[in-house]
Amino acid sequence: MSSEFEQNLEKYAEVILKVGLNLQPGQRLLIQPFDFSTPIFELAPFVRLLVRKAYQIGARFVEVFWNDPQLYLIRLQHASRDSFEEFSTWRRDASLEFTQKGDAKLTIDAFDPDLLIDQDLELMTIVERTALKHYKPVSELIMKNVTNWVIISAPVEGWANKVFPDLPPNNRKAKLWDKIFDICRVKQKDPVLAWNDHVNQLLARSKYLNHKQYTALKLNGPGTDLTIGLPKGHIWVGGREKSQNGIDFIPNIPTEEIATVPHRDMTEGIVTATKPLPLSIIIEDFTLTFSKGRVVSATAKKGKEMLDKVFEIDEGASYLGEIALVPHSSPISQSNLLFYNVLIDENASCHIALGKAYKPCLENGDKMSDEEFMTAGGNISLTHIDFMIGSGEMDVDGIIEDGTVEAIMRKGEWAFDV
Repeated sequence: MSSEFEQNLEKYAEVILKVGLNLQPGQRLLIQPFDFSTPIFELAPFVRLLVRKAYQIGARFVEVFWNDPQLYLIRLQHASRDSFEEFSTWRRDASLEFTQKGDAKLTIDAFDPDLLIDQDLELMTIVERTALKHYKPVSELIMKNVTNWVIISAPVEGWANKVFPDLPPNNRKAKLWDKIFDICRVKQKDPVLAWNDHVNQLLARSKYLNHKQYTALKLNGPGTDLTIGLPKGHIWVGGREKSQNGIDFIPNIPTEEIATVPHRDMTEGIVTATKPLPLSIIIEDFTLTFSKGRVVSATAKKGKEMLDKVFEIDEGASYLGEIALVPHSSPISQSNLLFYNVLIDENASCHIALGKAYKPCLENGDKMSDEEFMTAGGNISLTHIDFMIGSGEMDVDGIIEDGTVEAIMRKGEWAFDV
């Protein structure tokens, strides 16, 4: 590896730990895979760098959950068909303990989008639903920002092959690293300063929309004519957040979005995805129709069976839990790459999410029971699945309580200054 690469890798680790996670001296840290498909073993050198830097910052203790997706693949191919609701709880218990104690959590989201392409979809759905049920106590605390957390990514071979199939195989992973350094502002002269400036812009736009308190958003673009109602007391968030233990952190690296909670029962119209959605298999060219907040019909040119399985997870999976606005001029969009990774691709485009809503996006939401949250307009679900709907042709309007319509975005760009 070149000295330039090593320098960028060091700076990326610092951005993750100091800017994203804001790891505090004396905190413990858990490093974990996003799901069964994340090959943490392949990323061992990078994980070791993160662990070393965490201790240098002052971490009291660092734990790593190693993961090999080939073991999951072998299970799908050879395990008894009636065994897929089996679940080992020790990782869940450890993750819950770390969260409850206010320890920091770093999740790595990286996978081969084609690894599971020929596997039994029903079995994968059972595994996912089982894991979601067991991890519900953990995910509820994380989505209330009980502690500081961050999700990041790093290249693995299968993913790099998918993004850069036309490059020589030996160059693909290095190219993906280079792109991640770009979109995470690592190459800038002072990445920390660059991130502070960027986050301040996101916070300013969030503040503007919070002052407006629109009752609904109207989204128009190719194949999209959608109205999303917003509950009273909704809160736009972007970039930096504060955990319940008082630590400022940025939950996603990279991030270009400002987001809030839709009203569960007030989405009407049709929306067309503008990028593929990589789940266990990739869903492409899909359209959803909403009535009274619920998905009432869905079409897809590829992956329709996978899309249908999403709605089977639970009742809340058919309703929205997030609306996020991202300008078409974001660095990820301008890269003109499809990353096949939602953490990154969602920051190239306005997006919405099926499933669980983020309770801190509603006034006093983190203090509400699930029943109170739903009464106030929030959605409850085991899952949270973002998909991209924005483009350079997307217009977004805000609707005031008296019916006045104001421009928020035009042709994918902000229509207001901050």
